[in-house]
Amino acid sequence: MTELVLNPGAVPLAEWKAIYRGATARLAETAWPVIAESAKAVERILARHEPVYGINTGFGKLASVRIGDADLETLQRNIVLSHAAGVGEPSPVPVIRLMLALKLASLAQGASGVRVETVRLLEAMLVRGLTPVVPCQGSVGASGDLAPLAHMAATMIGVGEIFVGVARLPAAEALKQAGLSPLTLGPKEGLALLNGTQFSTANALAGLFEAELLFQSALVTGALSTEAAKGSDTPFDPRIHALRRHAGQIETAAALRELMAASEIRASHLKEDERVQDPYCLRCQPQVMGAALDVLRQAATTLETEANGVSDNPLIFPETDEALSGGNFHAEPVAFAADMIALAVCEIGSIAERRIAMLVDPALSGLPAFLTPKPGLNSGFMIPQVTAAALVSENKQKAYPASVDSIPTSANQEDHVSMAAHGARRLMGMVESATAVVGIELLAAAQGCDFHAPLRSSAALEAVRKLTRSKVPHLTDDRHFHPDLEAANALVRSGAVIAAAGDLPGVA
Repeated sequence: MTELVLNPGAVPLAEWKAIYRGATARLAETAWPVIAESAKAVERILARHEPVYGINTGFGKLASVRIGDADLETLQRNIVLSHAAGVGEPSPVPVIRLMLALKLASLAQGASGVRVETVRLLEAMLVRGLTPVVPCQGSVGASGDLAPLAHMAATMIGVGEIFVGVARLPAAEALKQAGLSPLTLGPKEGLALLNGTQFSTANALAGLFEAELLFQSALVTGALSTEAAKGSDTPFDPRIHALRRHAGQIETAAALRELMAASEIRASHLKEDERVQDPYCLRCQPQVMGAALDVLRQAATTLETEANGVSDNPLIFPETDEALSGGNFHAEPVAFAADMIALAVCEIGSIAERRIAMLVDPALSGLPAFLTPKPGLNSGFMIPQVTAAALVSENKQKAYPASVDSIPTSANQEDHVSMAAHGARRLMGMVESATAVVGIELLAAAQGCDFHAPLRSSAALEAVRKLTRSKVPHLTDDRHFHPDLEAANALVRSGAVIAAAGDLPGVA
C-alpha cells in the first residue's frame, strides 16, 4: 500500500485521490512543532481566565455559559458524546478514510489548538486501517459536519465502533488490538475534532473522482456510438471549437477526433452520404461534454482549496495568543461544488441515453430496429434503453441544487446552513446511475458497430470493442440481459474502458 507524506495546506488533488483509492498517509515531520505550539497557545489563553468560546464556555446557543477549570475535560467529552447523533447506514470506508486524512491535515496547520498526541492518534488510525463507523445522515453542512465528525471523535475516546478490514468492532477493542489507547480530550480538542467540513468535503471529492472516470468513459462510448451510427467527425474539427474558446470543449473535440482517427467505418461514408447533419447527441458532444469537463474542473479547484484549508472554530493564533470566532465551518463552497458536480453527472448520463435512443431507432441510426437482426421475434435493446431513460430521469430529480436549501438549527443560533453533506452524499448514487447508462451505451454501440463488419473502427475503439466482446458476446437472439448489463457496468466502473482507449482529458 502506498504511503504518502502530507504537507498540510499544500496537498495536491492527486494525493487526495490516491488516499480515496486506498493509499495511506502520514504528516510531514515539519508539522509537529506547529501543532505543539498551537496547543501551548491554548494553555496560555486559559491562564488568563477569560471566557473563550469552545474552550471554557458552552457551545452554540449555550456559548454564554461559563465552564469552570475542573470541568473542562468533561466539557470536551460531553460535546463528542452528545453530538454523535447521526443516523442511517455507515458511510463508505474509502470516504471516511479520506475524511480522516482531511481532518489530519487541517489540525496539523496549528490553528486548532489540539495536542500532538491527539493528532498522533488520528494519524495512527489512518495508517493502521482503523476506520470509524460514521452514519451517513445528520449533517446540515454548517457549524461543521458535527454529527459525522463526532462519531469519528467518539472512537478516539473509545466509544462507538470501528471497521478493521471487514470486521466491525467496538472502538475500545479495535484500538487495543492496534496497540493504541483511547484519548482523554484536553481543552478545545473535542470542538476542534467536531468543527470542520471534512465529511462534506470527503463525500464531494469522492463524487468528483468517480465523476471523472464517468466523464472519460462517456467520451469513449460517445465516440463508439458515433461510429455505430456512421456519424460524421466534421463537428469535431478544431477550427469550430477554437472560435468558441472554451477549454473543455476544445479538449473534448480533440479527444473525440483522436478516438476516431483512421477509422474504416468513418472512411466508408465520407462521400455520397445523403445526410447533412447528425442529431445533437452526436454532433454536440464537444459542447455538452466540454461544458461538463469545465464545470468538473471548477468544482475540483474549489474542493482542492477547501481540502487544504482550516474550517475549525474558534481558530487559534499562537503568535498573538488569540482565539478568534468566525464561520469557516460553513460549507457553502462545498455545497456549490457538489451541486456543480451533480449537474455535470446528470448531463453526461442524459446525452448518453439520447445516443442509445438514437441507435435503437432505425429511422435515425440506419441500423436494424433495436439493434437486433430479427426485430419482432426479438426485442433486442428495447428495454435497456428504457432502463437508461429511468436512470436519467432519477438523476434529474436528484440534480436539484442542495445548496439553495436551509433550515435553522441550534435554537436559531445557526440560522443559515449549506446542506453540503446532502449535496455531496447524493453524488455517488448519481454517478452509479450514470455509469450504468454508459455501460448500456457501450453494449449498444458495440452491437451497432458489429453490423458494419468487415469495416473496422479506429485502433482505440477496436480495443474497446474487443474488451467488450471478451465479456459480452454479440446479441443475435434475445437472452437474459441482466448479466450483460452487469458485465458492461463493471467494465466502466473499473476504468477498463478508459485503459483500453488510451489517454483522455481529466479533471485535474
